[in-house]
Amino acid sequence: MPAPSRRPATLLTTALTLTLALAATAACTPTPTAQPESAPPHRPAGAGLVDESPFWVDPQSDAARQVAAWEAQGRNSDAQVLRRIADRPMALWGPAGDPGPEIRRARASARAAGRTMVLVAYNIPYRDCGQHSAGGAKDAAAYRSWIGAFADNIADAKALVVLEPDAVPHLVDGCTQAGHRDERLRLLSEAVDRLKRNKNTKVYLDAGHPDWIPDPKKLVDPLYKAGLERADGFALNVSNFQPSAAGREYGATLSKATKGKHFVIDTSRNGDGPLQGDGGQAWCNPPGRALGTPPTDTTDAPLVDAYLWVKRPGESDGTCRGGPPAGKWWPDYALGLARRSTD
Repeated sequence: MPAPSRRPATLLTTALTLTLALAATAACTPTPTAQPESAPPHRPAGAGLVDESPFWVDPQSDAARQVAAWEAQGRNSDAQVLRRIADRPMALWGPAGDPGPEIRRARASARAAGRTMVLVAYNIPYRDCGQHSAGGAKDAAAYRSWIGAFADNIADAKALVVLEPDAVPHLVDGCTQAGHRDERLRLLSEAVDRLKRNKNTKVYLDAGHPDWIPDPKKLVDPLYKAGLERADGFALNVSNFQPSAAGREYGATLSKATKGKHFVIDTSRNGDGPLQGDGGQAWCNPPGRALGTPPTDTTDAPLVDAYLWVKRPGESDGTCRGGPPAGKWWPDYALGLARRSTD
């Protein structure tokens, strides 16, 4: 460090005189009035946390649109909280009818960002046994056409597809009628083969969660008949709230029974686990839940390929507890999930 300078006494006297004059001037100058804090500058949803994950963030998600709307209304605090959802990757559920336009939009956006799409194929005939998410393709021919269009529009883009949530577990729990079982297994197996013709597409067959089919070995035979051997693995906890630790344990047991198949876990809403003591409605828009582990392919278990937000946080489970129809955006519920999140 340089030695302090030694100035002549005359320079010190001049400096002292100037200092006193400036102090007197400052004493007569009114203190500036404090200005109100301005709102934070607008930042497009999807621009904040994307670098933490290899997966694509949808800039047109309902959460992103809600952030923009609340910022326009001056609800900046709520908008900032909701970015915990809007700025993170979520799966795109291929729409019924023609899935092409939405998948092409996602493909172009993901390619531009250098990211991997996460997609859900959910259109199997007689899906959900006529419950909240009833629907699906009208017959086998319609499904083959739909899944073909789904795969065609992915093309050679990087994609991870969760194939038909609930379809295999409903075969195990007896919900699917006996007359539809063989057809469903054929359609799932064909869907695996069609999707895997895309060189950069990974496929994970849905396998429910530990609170649904307590004995995972009951899933082994139907999963193989549905094409698991040719798929990349299976998916757990889709649209549910089971803790990730329970999913890892359950998945490890199922993996051992399926010759070491890997799996992914939906962590979109499992931050506080499932609602306790509500019987058969614990899965439907339960209050007090929170976001779980943000999407990533860096996991704490060698068999877990990724933690994903398969269910889009804030989309309703159905018309229960004042919610809109299944799959519809519910901003108040989304905000609650985000507020209770610790990430």
